[in-house]
Amino acid sequence: MTDHREIAVVRRPGRTLPAEDGLAALLAAYHLRTEAEKGEPVADVDGLPDRYRAEISDPRTAFAGDTVLLALHGDTAVGCVVVTSLADGQSEIKRLWTDPGFRGRGIASALLGAALAHAAEDGADSVRLSVWEWRTAAIALYERLGFTVTRSWDERDRLVCMRRAARAVVADR
Repeated sequence: MTDHREIAVVRRPGRTLPAEDGLAALLAAYHLRTEAEKGEPVADVDGLPDRYRAEISDPRTAFAGDTVLLALHGDTAVGCVVVTSLADGQSEIKRLWTDPGFRGRGIASALLGAALAHAAEDGADSVRLSVWEWRTAAIALYERLGFTVTRSWDERDRLVCMRRAARAVVADR
């Protein structure tokens, strides 16, 4: 576990993202790793599907209206998560990623905690997310935070959909 004083989680609403804050690099790593894990590796960002390249090339537009949370170690972005705008009483958590060199320090937990707090402050009744079934460590983290598997809203094979109340109280496990 890291000394949390070393890591700061900051909010970046989509419309105010600075041009170079490290988010694009985190998103690129996330998408490249995901494609490789799906068995469809690409050499670089240019080989990614258009929708992912759009997030990387212009996160300000891609996440306009959403809230981006960054974990910073000094001035370096080491993790990110996107919390979508409230729709039908719920928010969605997307693009949770921690730089592999900073894993095991509680950064993902801190980002998720901040994302859940933001969703609750925004008035969400529930929060949902989807995760690939092979990301068992992420699924275990989500379950520790009170997420449960729910019926899928996405047709992609091997995608696990999860949900929890925005204001859920989770016992220490």
